[in-house]
Amino acid sequence: MPTISHFMEHNFRHFNARETLAAAKGWVEFADKGGKMVVCLAGAMSTAEIGVSLAPLIRTGKVHAITCTGANIEEDIFNLVGNSRYKLQPNWRFLDMKDDMKTREEGFNRVTDTCIPDDVMMEVYAGMSKLWKDAEAKGESYFHWEYFYKLIRNGFFKGKNDVPEENSWLLAACDMDIPVYTPGMEDSTIGNMFTADMIKGKLKNYSTIKPGTEQFAHLTAWYLENDKKHEIGFFQIGGGIAGDFAMCVVPGLLWDHKITVKPWRYFCHIGDSTTSFGSYSGCPPNEKVTWHKLDLKTVDFTINSDASIVAPLIFTYVLENSSAEKVTKKIAERDVPMVQHVRGAKTVKVE
Repeated sequence: MPTISHFMEHNFRHFNARETLAAAKGWVEFADKGGKMVVCLAGAMSTAEIGVSLAPLIRTGKVHAITCTGANIEEDIFNLVGNSRYKLQPNWRFLDMKDDMKTREEGFNRVTDTCIPDDVMMEVYAGMSKLWKDAEAKGESYFHWEYFYKLIRNGFFKGKNDVPEENSWLLAACDMDIPVYTPGMEDSTIGNMFTADMIKGKLKNYSTIKPGTEQFAHLTAWYLENDKKHEIGFFQIGGGIAGDFAMCVVPGLLWDHKITVKPWRYFCHIGDSTTSFGSYSGCPPNEKVTWHKLDLKTVDFTINSDASIVAPLIFTYVLENSSAEKVTKKIAERDVPMVQHVRGAKTVKVE
């Protein structure tokens, strides 16, 4: 049977298609040389179910850290536990304000063509709020991603998954125990709920969730340690804080700590933003050179396209050209019932 790799190599010859194939090949070569990759998830990639292609790549050891928006980390879990309750709106381009008001009144929150129900968010919040309270009572503090990992590891989602657990990139990241940096996590549903609990007096210590500055310190230490023996790459989907937060670690080390490290040695950006006009999402690689994030030795790619189409192709290409021996190992170690993925319908257990 023809593979995705074969399809891309045969058909992707020019323009963004050629750049997509080149980026995929570049990642394979980078990984073969021992390079470590940071994947950035901006936009609504978790609602786009990017975990279907990203999770197995994480489990093969080809992704070593994630940096993402607060929305992406939570929406991967929302999808895991509530996919069958989601509602699709294929004609989203033609909706008017009245249509969306009706959607709101039905208890849904729309992300392009996908509507997330309110009750899914409250279900995850119920588990999170208990962890926050327990940590505060003990005088403990954890990163945002560590609370998600605690929920996963204490069995909160056991038997609740609405899609096969191998489709969740966060479960894969937890299994592989890689950091998931979430700068600006307050710009998310769970982040809003944590803040609300503080304002209402349910919680009393904002530092129960470690702040973004402490995340940056953790990332700085991570980069410094891995730079000793590896080159480090950055695969970026979208723009904004999820991307620039992580990339700033290099100029931070060079300027603020006076420590010489290698700039990012692989860089790929998928986005549809127009270059210039002050948009970080449209910032080209050469502009990053002036900020010491990249240099002339960096292998770089810019793909102007829809990330929900392009990223799964690249992930699958890299996966097909990598060892798959780790893919099922971590899944087999988890004793969680699988369910058949049927959007908008009741799920059926698969024994």
